[in-house]
Amino acid sequence: MAKKDKSIIEIAEEEQPKQSETSDRFTRRSFLTQLGTASLAVTTAPLLHSAPVQEPEPVTEVIPGADVPGAVPIVLNINGKEHHIALEPRVTLLDALRENLQLPGTKKGCDHGQCGACTVHVNGRRVNSCLTFAIMHQGDKITTIEGLAQDGELHPVQAAFLEHDGFQCGYCTSGQIMSAAALLKEPCGQDDAAVRECMSGNICRCGAYDNIVAAVQSARRSA
Repeated sequence: MAKKDKSIIEIAEEEQPKQSETSDRFTRRSFLTQLGTASLAVTTAPLLHSAPVQEPEPVTEVIPGADVPGAVPIVLNINGKEHHIALEPRVTLLDALRENLQLPGTKKGCDHGQCGACTVHVNGRRVNSCLTFAIMHQGDKITTIEGLAQDGELHPVQAAFLEHDGFQCGYCTSGQIMSAAALLKEPCGQDDAAVRECMSGNICRCGAYDNIVAAVQSARRSA
């Protein structure tokens, strides 16, 4: 029987599997497409949300020396500036200045209070910094040779030491100058012998005493 002679029912029955197959194929494709879309949405959804803003951690000031065993935090006022450091309680003021605060102008000579090379001012008075602990001077005003000049102008004693060559090797010079600067405010006789006595705690191994006395007397006259 030719196809054109087939009845409408026979033609419909032959075409039905094709339509079903097409319908099934469309359904599976649609399902897979929808499944892929859903999976992509689930995967990327967390990325679409902005990450929570984290507050920056507060910056903690690191105190120099805090990692040293037994160190305690202290505050030293040196040359008009406060320094927050941590020191072992047995650290001398001299070592704190030189080793912890990088102020090497104060010299370590004998380390026994006999030569005066480490002289600094504490509340205006001269002190051998090798004989006192740094921790004892919280609240005190400490002046070193680095802080003696003011506003770019040399202290009168510094200028006098330059004018009268009050130094040779220079190692004792900072201590000599600090003692002489304090002497200007102390009771001391007017003659050279009195100056030598008042400066006797400062040793000059080069023996430049005559020039040192001349410098001190010059500074006293100009003060």
